[in-house]
Amino acid sequence: MELRSQVLLWKLLLLQSSAVLLSSAGSSVVSESAVSWAAGARAVLRCQSPRMVWTQDRLHDRQRVVHWDLSGGPAGGPARRLVDMYSAGEQRVYEPRDRGRLLLSPSAFHDGNFSLLIRAVGETDGGLYTCNLHHHYCHLYETQAIRLEVTDNPRAASAHWDGEKEVLVVERGAPALLTCVNRAHVWTDWHLEEAQQVVHWDRQPPGVPHDRADRLLDLYASGERRAYGPPFLRDRVAVEADAFARGDFSLRIDQLEPADEGTYSCHLHHHYCGLHERRVFHLKVTEPAPQPPPRDSPGNGSSHSSAPAPDPTLARGRNVINVIVPEGRAHFFQQLGYVLATLLLFILLLITVILATRQRRRGGYEYSDKKSGKSKGKDVNMAEFAVVTGDQAFYRSEDIQLDYKNNILKERAELAHSPLPAKNIDLDKEFRKEYCK
Repeated sequence: MELRSQVLLWKLLLLQSSAVLLSSAGSSVVSESAVSWAAGARAVLRCQSPRMVWTQDRLHDRQRVVHWDLSGGPAGGPARRLVDMYSAGEQRVYEPRDRGRLLLSPSAFHDGNFSLLIRAVGETDGGLYTCNLHHHYCHLYETQAIRLEVTDNPRAASAHWDGEKEVLVVERGAPALLTCVNRAHVWTDWHLEEAQQVVHWDRQPPGVPHDRADRLLDLYASGERRAYGPPFLRDRVAVEADAFARGDFSLRIDQLEPADEGTYSCHLHHHYCGLHERRVFHLKVTEPAPQPPPRDSPGNGSSHSSAPAPDPTLARGRNVINVIVPEGRAHFFQQLGYVLATLLLFILLLITVILATRQRRRGGYEYSDKKSGKSKGKDVNMAEFAVVTGDQAFYRSEDIQLDYKNNILKERAELAHSPLPAKNIDLDKEFRKEYCK
């Protein structure tokens, strides 16, 4: 059983790798053309594909089918169809004797198990069985072969791999399960196929590479639509509403302008089928054809009109306004960087001027303080001396209690500690002394 599981896993990987190769091989540039229209006209870029049609043949539920065939039986002859089943769930058994004896799982297209069950193996059931998976829309075909041998010996029943296919030996009358498992999304998720069909239009202005193209439209088979692109072009482009029903995804541009020149590309994607197609159009806009001058109205028998003919050199041309659209956000951030750098430089210059002014004022104050200190040094010394004398006077005024031997010593001590009495000077008396001299 372990060998059998490894063989089945190897076959499953082989089928998935083949599906990937088929899907990668479908990517290609289908067409590339140059088109030209006059300004003011309606441009139609044709993008058609009959494969990208969801309702193709009205059989979207019958495009996936699995059928089992038998060849090389005891009677020989060509291969014959045994049973088949569509993704909608419809089963069909071809031989009347096999009805109720050959069974397929009703949920095969949901879980990917397309195995065939034979309830009771008979003598005529031996041969080469092939499990065939078909996707008519995607053009996918996958086949898996199994050889069934019938024996009367119960001990001979076995299953092995012969290098190319599985060989299953089953006892007569016993049930046989011919395995065929493929869980690829293309077979199991068929009910979600609408979301896997996408069409989008891109636009490249002149001189812009393909990897920097602007997205114009996104169309989904489910009916969802998204519009992108510059505002001057977004409202003038359109694709028909029934594009997926007809397979026509042509882009219509109304009122063509010179600014609409560029490269337009139509991308068709079917992720389940691996379909990736691209059609490229190089659009060129020319000047509109000049209007013919009006003919002269017939006069009273004269061939010449009294009004002068208009000067063809003064014909009014088409006014074109050139609008420069930035390529992206990088232009905006670049201009913003210039403004911020200029503002930062101005702020740094202002801070430098303020600091220099404050430093200069502080240096002037220090110089004036030093000069005034030198000229008034004596006043400071007298103040300090006054403080010292004040301290001495304070200590002299203290009342020191001492014991004296007699009153004479006590009076002398009090006289020494007491301040000197104020000397009263009589100015009139002094003036008389001086006058008498």
